[in-house]
Amino acid sequence: MHIAILTFEGFNELDSLIALGILNRVKKPDWTVSIASPSAEVRSMNGVVLKAQASLEDAAAADAVIVGSGMLTREVVADASLMARLALDPARQLVGAQCSGTLVLAKLGLLQGVPACTDLTTKPWVQEAGVAILEQPFFARGNVATAGGCLASQYLAAWVIARLAGVDAAQSALHYVAPVGEKDAYVDRAMTNVTPYLDAASVVA
Repeated sequence: MHIAILTFEGFNELDSLIALGILNRVKKPDWTVSIASPSAEVRSMNGVVLKAQASLEDAAAADAVIVGSGMLTREVVADASLMARLALDPARQLVGAQCSGTLVLAKLGLLQGVPACTDLTTKPWVQEAGVAILEQPFFARGNVATAGGCLASQYLAAWVIARLAGVDAAQSALHYVAPVGEKDAYVDRAMTNVTPYLDAASVVA
């Protein structure tokens, strides 16, 4: 099972790395989580440099893909050659997006008729792309999910884990990272946001 986190130049560390940390709490032999980028290295909005673990082409073959956000997302969607490398397909993979990553999904045509979540800065750009914006942290329909607000990355990670490894695995991963003294309340709140969008028939037991 391969989960790719698309991470572009100017990326937001909270989006990519919180998801990476939570997703890696699943300890299964076939479970792999990768930072997938268009180049060998990408620099964050705050100057943190990451080495890519996978390519955009690798992400196209992944079981799940999360599109992270960043300060250069409008440049990403304006780059036709780069966008052509994003062969994402909800018919065969889970596809999620965080904040301005939602704009990427909109430009790829993956949000047609589907409302979405994003951050306040990106909201007007996604609306211009013809997508209705929801005032909530997480939403999913079928195999496509979006989240709004940096710390909503936990919901995307929990959704992916619940879909691919089961609800118990998602709760366990969240429980591990939750603040001491608040673990049960933290998990309950997170799962309250995710559970309504889990189709029982599509969740791996």
